[in-house]
Amino acid sequence: MTDRPTPPDQSNTEVVYDDAGDVQVDVGYENQGGGEEFESGSGGGCHGGADEMRAAARKAGKTTLLEKYAKDYPVGPHDQPQSMCPAFGSLRVGLRMKRTATILSGSACCVYGLSFTSHFYGAKRSVGYVPFNSETLVTGKLFEDIKEAVEQTADPDRYDTVVVTNLCVPTASGVPLRLLPKEINGVRIVGIDVPGFGVPTHAEAKDVLAGAMLNYARLEAESGAVPRASNDQSDLPKITLLGEMFPADPVIIGRMLEPMGLAAGASVPTREWRELYTALDGVAVGAIHPFYTASVREFEAAGRAVVGSAPVGRDGTADWLSAIGEAAAVPADRIATAQNAVLPAISGALQGSPIKGRITLSGYEGSELLVARLLVESGADVRYVGTACPKTTWSDSDREWLESKGVEIRFRASLETDLAALEAFQPNLAIGTTPVVQKAKEKGTPSLYFTNLISARPLMGPAGAGSLAQVVNAAIAGKSRFDEMRAFFEGVGSGDTAGVWEDTPDQHEDFRAKQRRKLAIAAKRAANLEEPVGC
Repeated sequence: MTDRPTPPDQSNTEVVYDDAGDVQVDVGYENQGGGEEFESGSGGGCHGGADEMRAAARKAGKTTLLEKYAKDYPVGPHDQPQSMCPAFGSLRVGLRMKRTATILSGSACCVYGLSFTSHFYGAKRSVGYVPFNSETLVTGKLFEDIKEAVEQTADPDRYDTVVVTNLCVPTASGVPLRLLPKEINGVRIVGIDVPGFGVPTHAEAKDVLAGAMLNYARLEAESGAVPRASNDQSDLPKITLLGEMFPADPVIIGRMLEPMGLAAGASVPTREWRELYTALDGVAVGAIHPFYTASVREFEAAGRAVVGSAPVGRDGTADWLSAIGEAAAVPADRIATAQNAVLPAISGALQGSPIKGRITLSGYEGSELLVARLLVESGADVRYVGTACPKTTWSDSDREWLESKGVEIRFRASLETDLAALEAFQPNLAIGTTPVVQKAKEKGTPSLYFTNLISARPLMGPAGAGSLAQVVNAAIAGKSRFDEMRAFFEGVGSGDTAGVWEDTPDQHEDFRAKQRRKLAIAAKRAANLEEPVGC
């Protein structure tokens, strides 16, 4: 075995074993297809950047779609919060529905990541995939491949619906899913575009698919009689619930509605197609999650009133029951009866499970303001709430209530904003996304991951009032353990110098400067290339 060559002075010289580091790496390639561009757009590769891909999508005839998304899901002050690929949201909705097939069209790396993530979160069905290359993209054959895949999948013995999703590159290239048949062998075909450069978060991507399905179901219902959902057992007027919730929450809401002569209806996104008809048939809609803009548009087209917020805490429950009762034309005395039946129990649960401590909260699920309300009513000193979702009409009541309690709220919050709040408020507990939790723990601050430990609990009514106290108080009480760990590991360094060393490792700033120059040259060369196709 030959020993590796070692330079005489390792502290100031880059260790190299071959000339691979001098090879010029191309960051894109020119369109060699030789044919006309598909739908008059070339569609930048997934490395092309959001601005280039938006421009390509507009050239490819997707201007109306992008304008619709810009209106439904407004960005700012940040273009896009740092969260997972938005298409995960719509993919998850389809995978959770009975008798529904899902097909993705996008870059192989994106499809792999989405498939992996969806199965990591418990998906039990395969994800269909239509691959492409530069030739099939620019000649239009990709659309024919998608159409063929849909025709092969549309088996009425297995499926009610086939959902086809364009990811970034096919959307930017103008692949026209609108030209797919609306139905094949009695199986509905729903095509949607969920580009990362048009839909800001995976939470809002759920609305893209839910809205498209509601539109399809509404047109079906307007055309004639539709079948009843298998789980629709009540003849009482129903309140449709908009937004994914902990499984017990719709049941709890149903019990709170009973004194008003109402029942909890379907929850959107639904678990089967027929539930869409039940949702549209509700007398009113409770927008538990406030960012379902496309879905609200369909409910309003069906003549349904939409009420924001949710029955969380005492104040939230009292206001929500009143608003829902008014929307459903329930007499005032029956509304009061419903409030009197539940509010004392909620007050008792809040008093019996107090939370003491300063808290910052951030997340990308859309329920951040509801959780903050519950924490405040439990006694917590909530200083900051950051949500990746936008400000909407249906979150106004929660925002106003929290602001009246002195809580700072940031919509479309970036990771940097969440971390700045962590530094500014020095909380006893940080509830947030993975990087926020990681940063808090590095500082020795107790922290909880919002998605797995907070949103995966009942929030509504008396059950929700006491659900957070145990986990929150236990986390705050764990501060001493973090202090012990920080003291134990004091002096071992961080970042590049983490670990136990005889001498502190050199930073090699000359090597870093060389790599930065390489990246700058590559970026400049990429800017001079024609728009790449595919990836």
